[in-house]
Amino acid sequence: MSIQCNICANYCNISEGSFGICKQHKNVNGELVDCSYGIISSAAVDSIEKKPLYHFLHRTKTYSIGGIGCNMACLHCQNYIISQGYVDLVDTIKITPSMVVENALFNNCKSIAFTYNEPTIHLSFYRDVALLAREKNLKIVFVSNGYFSQESLSEILNFVDAFNIDLKSISSDFYKKICKVDRDVVLENIKKIYHAGKHLEITNLIINNLNDSFSDMSQLVNFVSNELDTSIPLHFTRSFPYYKMQDIEPTKKETLLKAEEIAKKDKIENIYIGNTPLNNNSFCPQCGELLFKRNGFSTQNMNNIVDGYCKTCHFKLNFVID
Repeated sequence: MSIQCNICANYCNISEGSFGICKQHKNVNGELVDCSYGIISSAAVDSIEKKPLYHFLHRTKTYSIGGIGCNMACLHCQNYIISQGYVDLVDTIKITPSMVVENALFNNCKSIAFTYNEPTIHLSFYRDVALLAREKNLKIVFVSNGYFSQESLSEILNFVDAFNIDLKSISSDFYKKICKVDRDVVLENIKKIYHAGKHLEITNLIINNLNDSFSDMSQLVNFVSNELDTSIPLHFTRSFPYYKMQDIEPTKKETLLKAEEIAKKDKIENIYIGNTPLNNNSFCPQCGELLFKRNGFSTQNMNNIVDGYCKTCHFKLNFVID
C-alpha cells in the first residue's frame, strides 16, 4: 500500500519499502519512517554572514548542522555529495537535539542554523532541536530552497526566526528543467514567509546562459520589489562548475555587477554579491552612511545604527540586532 508524504511540495506517493524523492522518508509496513532522524553529515561553527545573513545578528556565531538528501535534483548542486545520497552511503554523525543545543552554547553561538542540505526534509528532528533551543534563548536559522508543503511551512514558521531562501531563478522553465520542481510553489512560500513577519534574505545563484539574461534578472528583482519589500537583502552569488554542469564557466564579474545595477534601478535597498571578492559593505539606503564594513565573512560594525535607525539621517533600517 502506498502512502503520501506531505513534508515538502513534492507530496510523494511512496510504495511499500520505497523512499520518496528526498531518499530519507521510507514506507515501512504502511508507515512513513524518517530514516535520518538525528543523523547529520556536517556540523560547524560559522559566522552568521556565511549563511548568508547580513542583516541578522551581525558578527555573531551560528552553530550550523546539515543532514542528507534533498527534495530537488538541481543539476548544478554545490553540495550534491550529501544532497543526492542515501543515509548509508554518506559519512554521518549521530546526534540528539540536546547535544546540538549544548554544542551551540559551548561555542558561544547566538543561533542554530539548519543548512548545507535542504532542512525541510528533516523537519521532525529540527523541530525538536528548535524547541530546546528556544528555552536557551537561541535563535533558529533556516537556509532553504523554499520548496515546503503548506503543512510543513505552517509548522516551520512557528519555530524559525530567520530565513535565507535560495531563489534559483524567476523562470518556470529553469525550475522544471534544472531543479525538477514547480517554481510557483517557491514564490508563494517566499511571500508567506515575508507576510508572516519573519526575517528574510534571498540568494540568487547566477549561472552563465541559464538565468543570467537581462530579462531573468529584471523579473526576479521586480518580484522582490513588487511582491515583497525593497528592504529585503538580495544576494547575487557567483556560481562555479559543479555536479552535472561542470562544463559551465564561473559567473563573470560583469554579470554580477549588471545584476546589482538592475536591482539598484528597481530601488532594492540592500544588494550584496557573493562568492567573489567584491564590495559587500552595508550602507544606509537613504544617506549612504557606512553601517557595516565587510572583509569576506568578517564584519566590522561602524556604530552608525541607533535603535534600528541610521544615526545620520534617522532612516528605518532592516536589521535584526541582538
